[in-house]
Amino acid sequence: MLILLPLVAPLALSVSVAPRLIPAAVPRLIQDDPAEKPAESTEVVLGPEGHRYRWVSDWLKLPEGMVLGNTHGCVAVDSKGRVYFNTDAKHAVVVADADGNVVDTWGSEWAGGLHGMTIVKETEGEFCYLSHIGRHEIAKVTLEGELVWKSGYPAASGVYQNAGQYRPTGIAVAPNGDIYVGDGYGQSWCHSFSVTGEYQGSFGGPGTEPGKMRTPHGMIIERVGDETYVVVCDRENHRLQRFDLDGNLVRVETPGLRRPCNGVFTGDVLAVADLMGRVTLLGLDEKGERYVVAHLGDNPEPSRRGVNGVPQEQWADGEFLSPHGIGADAEGNLYVLDWNRNGRVSKLERLKD
Repeated sequence: MLILLPLVAPLALSVSVAPRLIPAAVPRLIQDDPAEKPAESTEVVLGPEGHRYRWVSDWLKLPEGMVLGNTHGCVAVDSKGRVYFNTDAKHAVVVADADGNVVDTWGSEWAGGLHGMTIVKETEGEFCYLSHIGRHEIAKVTLEGELVWKSGYPAASGVYQNAGQYRPTGIAVAPNGDIYVGDGYGQSWCHSFSVTGEYQGSFGGPGTEPGKMRTPHGMIIERVGDETYVVVCDRENHRLQRFDLDGNLVRVETPGLRRPCNGVFTGDVLAVADLMGRVTLLGLDEKGERYVVAHLGDNPEPSRRGVNGVPQEQWADGEFLSPHGIGADAEGNLYVLDWNRNGRVSKLERLKD
């Protein structure tokens, strides 16, 4: 059951990594007219057969004069395939279509700290749930950014002496409407709130043993058969942890992860944005244990992983820097936000095998 505080009780297969697949350059033909010679192909394809993705070069197309700013948040996709992602600039939420054209921006009041974001389809329509590390609160807004409600730090948990200690990084919403929040940059607790934002209970807390956390950064809802779970990206413990909706630990999961930030389900695969330079695809076996399907875009240069200041001239198609947020659309395409002060969001187009 969810544990009401302060009476809190204290509450991983063979790995196959597919290499990046880069089709060979189209051969040049010997012809009299050089203008008729075909150009070399520079297309980058990642992943093994059955899980192949094409890196869409220069996917995001910013309007003239727009500077993206530091990308340090999440990615979410609505039912129309529009991609929402966070920046620390006055356009705290940027909305793009599937082709990368910016169609809307909003959220100036959320600038400088909007960190967690998820889109949920409800009876009344689609809504965006946010967590903010600087305002020390969570909120529900429309897809145009209009406030529905907001909720401050959970004083009733007994964990915090003041609001400043609460810096929520991840947010997810269960099918029953309950909201799960990871206080990744604060006290490393996970909290549950009602559909209207009232505090319900807590689990986790700082530590390295199973059930404890070191930066519960991202929160993911998982459906397995008739069961629903909360998967926590326990970043600095280099693992995922799966809990039931009452906050009871079900399993600790560690395959192939460096510093998992966030994740999204695409079909039966969990795609994890790993801050240390790659996206990891995880499957689930018949025993309910996760295994590595592939690592995508693993940066070959360790000094460019998990750091914010990599300059744009050192970016390369097919190589991530510091994946921090990830989203997926209905076609299985992935959208990955790198933590970078110049702003970087990439699209991986799912290929049909």
